[in-house]
Amino acid sequence: MKSSYKPIGDFIRLVDERNTGLKVQTLLGLSIAKEFIPSVANIVGSDMDNYKIIRKNQFACSLMQVRRDKKMPVALLKEIDEAIISQAYPVFKIEDIEKLLPEYLMMWFSRTEFDREACFYAVGGVRGSLEWEDFCNMQLPVPSIEKQKEIVKEYSTIVNRIKLNELFNQKLEETAQAIFKRWFIDFEFPDENGKPYKSSGGEMEYNSETDGEIPKGWEISTYGKVIDFKTGKLNSNASVTDGKYPFFTCSNETFKTNTYSFDTEAVLLAGNNASAIYPLKYFAGKFDVYQRTYVLTSKDKRLSNKQIFYSVKSELENFKGVSSGTATKFLTLTILNDLKIVIANETSGKLFKKLIDPIFKQKLALEQELEMLQKLKDLILSKMTMNS
Repeated sequence: MKSSYKPIGDFIRLVDERNTGLKVQTLLGLSIAKEFIPSVANIVGSDMDNYKIIRKNQFACSLMQVRRDKKMPVALLKEIDEAIISQAYPVFKIEDIEKLLPEYLMMWFSRTEFDREACFYAVGGVRGSLEWEDFCNMQLPVPSIEKQKEIVKEYSTIVNRIKLNELFNQKLEETAQAIFKRWFIDFEFPDENGKPYKSSGGEMEYNSETDGEIPKGWEISTYGKVIDFKTGKLNSNASVTDGKYPFFTCSNETFKTNTYSFDTEAVLLAGNNASAIYPLKYFAGKFDVYQRTYVLTSKDKRLSNKQIFYSVKSELENFKGVSSGTATKFLTLTILNDLKIVIANETSGKLFKKLIDPIFKQKLALEQELEMLQKLKDLILSKMTMNS
């Protein structure tokens, strides 16, 4: 161990301030992603006096089941001045911020190597829990306070850019969803005069498939008729570190591989999931796919893949009730093929595609930049050992 490494316990101390008199009302939980989240605990009948108060620049952690989760939940309170959390969480603070910055310590906690070491020490604990003493004995490099500030500033710049990109991406997604709804649910797409079609008196006609009205010249079809379904051939463990191409599985995470079986624009839909939550993604380019992940593409020139994406997205909640299986839920083609989808006339279909394509292009560019920023973020964390 380098001479600049010091035990965490040399810099921190436990804080046990209780919510006497119910002074603080904001209740937070602690996530495995090392973030504070609004608590979902049922507090009816609970003694809120006994909850712990956590203040700005203080930490809370969970030492329980670290081995099982392969992570130690720990977070630094930064966004608000005070909150209350469960009395089960140890709360601690840095005694002297002129020796160790809270943000620098939180960076250290964010490293995968820290979680790996915490799991190692948790092996001997009851139910895979980490003992406080073992946590305090874990060590970290402590460079000069000036160097810490430099590292934190570099890291914060990347993190803030990631947050900004994620917010922008969310706004683009909301815009795209609003456009889809306006066109294919509300039927308020622009008429020949640029006015909302339905509310401006656009001609509608009855459709027996939906027992409702749709714009004249439009139709209702089924997924099986207008969407091509393919699946991949790879096992779910076919991913490789730093692979060249995206690898889509039934996980919410997108992995990498060095092979590609598809080079196209497509919608990716998970075909199974234990909780009946099926990740849905869009991609254009070269990629590969797990054997139980569906690759959806349009077979009808009036139907864009972007419309397919939002049509499927609107069905995700319903899939929870109709998918089959016990331990693992499956989305079968029998379920998917009979789903209904609105088909615009060719002119309107082209106009929708022209409107929505730039948004998707921008979203893809943002996602690629986010991937690059995440790599930079991980690189800065990995370099902390080199700055000691």
